[in-house]
Amino acid sequence: MAGQEPAGLDVTTPNIARMYDYFLDGKDNFAADREAAEQLKQMMPQLPLVARANRAFLRRAVRVLAGEYRIRQFIDIGTGLPTAGNVHEVARKAAPGARVLYVDNDPVVCCHGRALLTDDVTQIIEADLRRPDDILAHPLTRALIDFTQPFALMFMSVLHFVPDEDDPKGIIARFREVMAPGSFLVISHGTLETNPDDPRAKLSSEVYSRSSSPGFALRSLAEVRGLFDGFELVEPGLVWISDWRPNPFEEVRGVAETLRGGVGRRPG
Repeated sequence: MAGQEPAGLDVTTPNIARMYDYFLDGKDNFAADREAAEQLKQMMPQLPLVARANRAFLRRAVRVLAGEYRIRQFIDIGTGLPTAGNVHEVARKAAPGARVLYVDNDPVVCCHGRALLTDDVTQIIEADLRRPDDILAHPLTRALIDFTQPFALMFMSVLHFVPDEDDPKGIIARFREVMAPGSFLVISHGTLETNPDDPRAKLSSEVYSRSSSPGFALRSLAEVRGLFDGFELVEPGLVWISDWRPNPFEEVRGVAETLRGGVGRRPG
């Protein structure tokens, strides 16, 4: 996609999914995305490593859920542009029949997803995470996910683009209402654990304010832990994502100050 501008697509506004793609050395990004990403990299050169660490956390979490906890259904909200090691690819190594629903509000992301997802047990829908009822009532959701059985609900590096006025806790609570006991919530989230005037946080807010997702909310560790209300965190709890059940063979290890991540189980 780099260098090509499809008709009807706004390539002048930095797009969160395409910036993330750029950090992952992908090709589905444009000049505005690369310029915004480079602004962030100038002050935080570790960001591409953080993006790779987030993907590695996703893979480890899915492997644990599919293998150790025998989860066979996954909903990945804010999935972003397709890349290697997606949820369905990882889950099916442990459970060949695992069902996966991807959700994103970006029509380009959904178009890419539909082109790549060719089986009946992996689907993508275009919907806004701030309207959980739309996701839950979508015909593809109802056809694919059995809400009488446990499933994993995943928010990977997306909730810090949901400001407090959009009530991220309330969004999760609505999903929790339909989650069977034994279901899981997976979150990775940017945190502010330094001075509120940290120039890195101020720059991030400034850059993202000009993007496709202008709301940007780094939260305290306690606030992120609060997103797991109604769930029991499994070991090792809410930690730096590179410290969540690290794999000695993982390609990204020991990355400090990345994102906080955790996996919570709905009791019962």
